[in-house]
Amino acid sequence: MKAAFINPYFALVVGVITVSFSAILVKLASAPSGIIAFYRLLFTVLLLLPFFLIKHVHEIKLMIRKDFFLTMAAGIFLAFHFILWFESLNYTTVASSTVLVTLQPIFAFAGAFFFFKERFSVKVLISGAIAIIGSVIISWGDFRISGWALLGDLLALIACALATSYLLVGQGVRKRISSTTYTFIVYLFSTIVLFIYVVVAQQPLRGYPVADWMYFILLAIFPTLLGHSLFNWAVKWLSTTTISMAILLEPVGATILAYFLFGEKVIWTQLLGGAVICYGLIMFLCEERKQYKKVEKR
Repeated sequence: MKAAFINPYFALVVGVITVSFSAILVKLASAPSGIIAFYRLLFTVLLLLPFFLIKHVHEIKLMIRKDFFLTMAAGIFLAFHFILWFESLNYTTVASSTVLVTLQPIFAFAGAFFFFKERFSVKVLISGAIAIIGSVIISWGDFRISGWALLGDLLALIACALATSYLLVGQGVRKRISSTTYTFIVYLFSTIVLFIYVVVAQQPLRGYPVADWMYFILLAIFPTLLGHSLFNWAVKWLSTTTISMAILLEPVGATILAYFLFGEKVIWTQLLGGAVICYGLIMFLCEERKQYKKVEKR
């Protein structure tokens, strides 16, 4: 495989940092979650459109039908990930939803094993389990499973699986098409699905304060273009499992940002959980780095 022009791990770090701004910007916005997700992706599509039309539009004709439909499916997966995750928050706590979404590496390991025949060492599996435990520790104090919360927990779990499916599709398709083309088509179909959702949910498309529109644009630029788009680029060289593991740092980054921007208190479980996540992730990346160097030498 041709080497990347920048280190994929560097792109992954930048992606995790920028994705960490997502929770902060969503919290600042006053619009409904569905509207935030819709405009976030709509503005991303509009920002990508000139680059796509100038340099990459011809690639659509070169795509085989299978890759086009897989890319379209990835966009639908991403949209329903947002929809179900947001809907889960109507029934369960943010903490419970977050705990279940952090199970993403489990789906990633399973998907990589069954679809890409990847094999994992015991050390990799242990490091993944450690990182997931750290994420659970962060939200343990507010974690609940009872009554109607079970429905919310189920929706969050499905949203988690959809997010992993979106990355797994990218791991296969991105080996054959450019990052810009793949990302543009994914975001375009996500935008269409989210538009249908907000219309059916009767959420108004206008009437929001100027500040909200600024947050929509910032969400498009940072967590999406410099976050998810970098993940889509890096997945050509890094596995879905590696990216899913790194995404576990998102709540850690969001906690740090909330402390400095909103003065939110950091409790001991967040500190402990963050430290455990970092330890597990370092173990995982050290092992993965060895494999990456072997590929570079080929």
